[in-house]
Amino acid sequence: MLIKNVSALLDEELDFVSKTDIRINKNLFKKIHPEINSEKNDQIIDCEGLLLIPGLINAHTHIGDSIGKDFTLDSSVDQRIHPVFGAKTRILKNTSKENLTSFMRNTCHSMIRKGITTFVDFREGGIDGVLLLKKALSDLPIRGIILGRIEFYPDDDQIKKNVPFPNQLKPDLEKILTKCDGLGISGANENSSKALKYYSKTSKLRAIHSSETRQSTSKSKKDLGLSETTRSLYVKPHFLIHMTYASETDLLQTAKKTRGIVVCPRANSALAEGIPDIELMKKTGCTLALGTDNVMINSPDIFREMDFLWKTTMGIHKKRIDPKEILKMATVNGGKILNKKIGIIGSGKIADCVFLDKHALDLEPMHNPYAAIVHRASESTIKAVMIGGKFVYNKI
Repeated sequence: MLIKNVSALLDEELDFVSKTDIRINKNLFKKIHPEINSEKNDQIIDCEGLLLIPGLINAHTHIGDSIGKDFTLDSSVDQRIHPVFGAKTRILKNTSKENLTSFMRNTCHSMIRKGITTFVDFREGGIDGVLLLKKALSDLPIRGIILGRIEFYPDDDQIKKNVPFPNQLKPDLEKILTKCDGLGISGANENSSKALKYYSKTSKLRAIHSSETRQSTSKSKKDLGLSETTRSLYVKPHFLIHMTYASETDLLQTAKKTRGIVVCPRANSALAEGIPDIELMKKTGCTLALGTDNVMINSPDIFREMDFLWKTTMGIHKKRIDPKEILKMATVNGGKILNKKIGIIGSGKIADCVFLDKHALDLEPMHNPYAAIVHRASESTIKAVMIGGKFVYNKI
């Protein structure tokens, strides 16, 4: 496939070029140059008037709760999403597998239409939950990275006594890991230190929620004398989720010991838990990616997430973030945190991309492409979506 005359954001710095050609071979970007000669049997696509951006990466979701949209609108954080007694847990247990699968599929279709080409899901429900999501994804083109978990939650006394991970559950955990991409752990406060360290032994991808709420951070210090982030790092996670109330010391340790942090600003706000301090996270050297979190709370829309993050950071912290840096959080940085060849339009990278209409009513005139994408782009400005070199939503 040969794409001609397209504007594009290229490589790790998302460098804007007003016109270039791009050759795609199989599932990879093979060559990018202002003038590429066509070859016999080339499928040539003229993209005059279009802007090509990397496929968006939704680096933290819970799509299993798609069936519970706005069900718990006026509840507290724990009443909504606590892994033991929250309303979400009850919804998942009391909904048929057929309905759960149907609504997860709907969410995947929604993400594709919004330019999301990869999502990372913290999947509840043990092996059954993982298999259910795999079934939902079986004939869909979107790239789903599934992080499973074992539903083992000792009580506060057991956590203080530092009970080990139960031997009888180890085969179940191993079975889960054979069926998914890694571990997505609910949080340090729901696990003993020995259990957290046991989880670190898996060779697969590891991630954990950390320092999401004031309550969770204070509980860790009160009960165990350690910050929640310090205990989360016992997992040796590849990345952490949220970190809304992490201290500067926590963030410095995170920068040294992980690939980065996935922030979910709309979810934090919906739960009345504030906005992550992006400037402090950047100052301490953390790589940042974006996620939309629970579908029961938010639509899985990275365009809305980017716009919200810029405006709330400006409104609350009086800090103006370069829109390019926010767009990198939704593309380049997601690829780095996942250690995959995605999120970048560059030679040798997987050909995931979104074709935006530069002449769309909300985008024209496009004086600053980064600001236009972060502040004004939406599902309505997307002309087509490509995953792995194939059009999966519309064609040009």
